[in-house]
Order: sequence, then C-alpha cells, then structure tokens
Amino acid sequence: MLINKVYAAESEGLGLAEMAGLTGDQEVHYNFLQSFWDYFQADMISSIPITVCSILVIAVLIERMFFYNRNSCDIAFLLNNLQAQLEKSDLDGARNIAAQARSITGEVAEEGIRLLAVQKEDFSKAYDITVNIVTRKLQQYLPILGTVGAIAPFLGLFGTVSGVIKALWRMSLGGAGGSMELVGEISNALIATGYGLAIAIIAVIFNNVFNNIVKRYEDDFLLLKLLFMSFMEVNFFEGGFNAAAGGASAGYSDEYEDDEDIDDSSYPDFLQ
Repeated sequence: MLINKVYAAESEGLGLAEMAGLTGDQEVHYNFLQSFWDYFQADMISSIPITVCSILVIAVLIERMFFYNRNSCDIAFLLNNLQAQLEKSDLDGARNIAAQARSITGEVAEEGIRLLAVQKEDFSKAYDITVNIVTRKLQQYLPILGTVGAIAPFLGLFGTVSGVIKALWRMSLGGAGGSMELVGEISNALIATGYGLAIAIIAVIFNNVFNNIVKRYEDDFLLLKLLFMSFMEVNFFEGGFNAAAGGASAGYSDEYEDDEDIDDSSYPDFLQ
C-alpha cells in the first residue's frame, strides 16, 4: 500500500518531502537540549546515576588539578641545591632548602634529610614508608575516575535499552502515533548511550593523565632517595656527617635520640 501511494504521489508530481508534510518553506531544526531534557525526564533511572557520575568526575578533576598545581616543584633545581648542601655535610642547610620548596616533594626531601640523621641503618626502609604514605595522598580520589570510566557506558546502554523497550511497548499498545514518533523516541533513548560514553571518555582520559603525574612524582622520590643514599654511603661510613661543621648532624642525633623528645611540629604535614 505504501509503495502504491509513493508511485501515485510521484505520478502526480509530489516528492517524498511533500508526502511527509515537509515543504520547501518549512525547515526542521534538531534541538539537542530539548531532546536531552526529554530523555532526562523520561528515563531518570539511568539519567540520574550518569549525572551523579558526571558531577563526581568534575569535582575530582578540579580538586586534583589544584592539588597537583599547588605541589609542583622543579626537581632538578631542588636536587642541585640539596647536593650542594650535602657535599658540605650541612644537614640543616639541606633541610631549609627542602622546606623552601613548599611542595609535597619538598616535604619528602625534608623527611628524608631527617631520616639521614636518625635512621642511618634502616634509612631505605624508613624512606620507602614515607614515600608510600605520600603516594596514597597523590592517588587520592583517582579510583573514582577509574570506576566512573568503567560503569558509565553500561549505565548509558541500560538507558538506551530501557528507552527502546518503552517505545516498542507503547507502539504495541497503539499509544504511538506512527513509525516517525517511534523513531523519535528511539532517538531520544540513544542519547543515554552518548551521555554515558562522553562521561566515561573524560574520566578515562584524566585518570590516565593523573596517574602519569603520580608516576612522575614517584620518579622524583626515587631520585631523592638515590641522592641521599649516595651521600650516606660516602659520609656516614667515613664519619663525615658526624665530624663536619662542628657536629651539625650530631645535633640531629641528640635531638631525636629519645622518642619522648620528638616534636611533632618538626614533621612534614603529611606525617603529623
């Protein structure tokens, strides 16, 4: 029947656009925002969870960007200055330089210098404990991005499937006005998949970016450890630190000889 109508319309000089009611004077514009709002209202079972995921992703992005930017540090400059002070066996001067860095790398360096004086034998183990504590702080909230990147596409697919099921069910009951209305409902249902994929792509990209930043911090901590251990091998076994500059390191040893005399304020922020 439809083919006969098309042939009849063509024989009368009418095209498919005229049959559908779309004349040359009438333009149809797709309103994505309106379609998105229709989807959001029609399928809140999927739209609300995806929206919550998007809010979490945005919050983590803003917080981590500010955190990493606030703790940025020129590791080459810091290493050169620390090396100059350690070559003179000046632990106090090295610790002041680490404190002036005003970053989480500087805090690790400051703690490493303290450990040089009080943990000569177990320096490596004590330093690794400090690095593990700091690494956890650097990785904070990143699992949220990984989780959202994994589940957001499935939430969007669930919304699309439920939307298509509703559209077909309405058509089976005669609630839909026709095939064009059915296509419109299916089109709105597909928005759910696109919504979930968009959030997942953003989450995965920034999760990889932030993990690479954490990896660079870990490399910086390893460079600091190698610097400390190289001077520890040269100076500690030869008694250089204990005999240099009027016993500058001896003051560190006496200060931290008894655990009861340790002042918590001397620790970096992440260890207090």
